[in-house]
Amino acid sequence: MKTTLFNYPLPERLIAQHPADRRGTEKMLVLHRDGGIIEHRHIADIAEYMTPKDLLVVNDTKVFPARLVGRWPDTGGTVEVLLVSQNPEGGWNCLVGSGRKCREGQVALFGPHDELKAVLKRPLEGIGAWLCSFESDRPLMELLDEFGKTPVPPYVHREGTAEEEREDRERYQTIYAKNVGSVAAPTAGLHFTEEIFRSLDAKGVRRTAITLHVGPGTFRPVKSENIEDHHMDFEAFEVSPEAADEINACKARGGRVFCTGSTTVRTLETVAAANGGKVVPGAGASDIFIYPPYDFKVCDAMLTNFHLPKSTLLMMVSALAGRERILCAYAMAVRANYMFFSYGDCMLIV
Repeated sequence: MKTTLFNYPLPERLIAQHPADRRGTEKMLVLHRDGGIIEHRHIADIAEYMTPKDLLVVNDTKVFPARLVGRWPDTGGTVEVLLVSQNPEGGWNCLVGSGRKCREGQVALFGPHDELKAVLKRPLEGIGAWLCSFESDRPLMELLDEFGKTPVPPYVHREGTAEEEREDRERYQTIYAKNVGSVAAPTAGLHFTEEIFRSLDAKGVRRTAITLHVGPGTFRPVKSENIEDHHMDFEAFEVSPEAADEINACKARGGRVFCTGSTTVRTLETVAAANGGKVVPGAGASDIFIYPPYDFKVCDAMLTNFHLPKSTLLMMVSALAGRERILCAYAMAVRANYMFFSYGDCMLIV
């Protein structure tokens, strides 16, 4: 299948640069898979589409301030490092950006008083990917919290002000974030508020959480001419016994599993594919690439944001609702001035 089949025109003005003034007020386009009917609602209305038999599954990963901006002490030049994941050998898998060619053994300094030193140990597979070790007198996470930057996606333009960082620290994070490890937020979950959860509770809708730590690969475009030639990056996940029991019980009672975002879908479909369609507890890494046609084993409905043209995320929602229906819904969202991508509005596919 050609990658160009998943392209669509999007005015730059509809790429959200900041979150809504108040969380939980975002618009929600509702797409019905049976019949293709489209409704224009708000995220606060989601309880109207769920029943006491249904289950809402969220991703409770937590974004950490993984982006560091520092200097090369030998030249004074600027260097940026994005911590992606801990390496089993020790140290961190990182993406390093610099105006100079990087080499093994180079040292970079970070913090207002050079409190943190990074050493480039060896290159990894991928452009700008390095294994780095970090040295400091204080815990690394403590220093990241002090002067690290929230790793918002590249289409969210930032000037580096303290006000922007305060906004991103609060809003580029779900209210139920718990397990630290993501360099990108599971953005469909950014819309939920305690008030929305109370409305779901009042209706008897159960809720559970899985964990998938989102990596920078979520923004990696599909560059191959045929989508089948694209390979996803691995991302670590964990499904607790309690979550597995809730999901299987929902299926047994004839309820629908509502997945919050692509990360939840990837986790559950990965586990189910390896276990005969059943969700079992455990941890692992997923590189599943979901595109049309695909037989979903767990996901019945999905809350998701609007995704980039020719992206793996757009291909996933097309597998769930149909490519033509998704592109039609996106065209309608553009005409209705929905905001797109991470800080934008959302879509409910039921």
